[in-house]
Amino acid sequence: MTNELQINKAINITDQLINCLDDAERQLSSARNWGFLDILGGGLITDLIKHSKLGNAKSSMNQVNYLLQELKDVLGGISMPGDYRMNVNEFLTFADFFFDSGIVDVYMTAKIMNSLSEVRKLKEKCYDLKRRLSSVQ
Repeated sequence: MTNELQINKAINITDQLINCLDDAERQLSSARNWGFLDILGGGLITDLIKHSKLGNAKSSMNQVNYLLQELKDVLGGISMPGDYRMNVNEFLTFADFFFDSGIVDVYMTAKIMNSLSEVRKLKEKCYDLKRRLSSVQ
């Protein structure tokens, strides 16, 4: 593959990455908002909605991981994370439903906010990469 074709393919993948990250950011922002409501006394419905949003964000991040690997294959050796995992594990999800206490709700919301921050950082790296690739074209 020629350099120009590689660059065009990399830009295309980066655009797809940004779209997936936008979706993950929207889902995590919504989950965070539901988390705040949960802290204030939400219940089972609030937990269900929050975890539905987290599931959607996780699906988007699975696609991000796939696209990051594809981007690494096209460009070789770029310095971006290769495997992104959301910071919410199964035990925390179980605890959020089973215990449904203020402490668990605050901790869960903090984890969501951390994931949201990581998504935003990764999205900024993608925008930076796209700018650099476009300037080489």
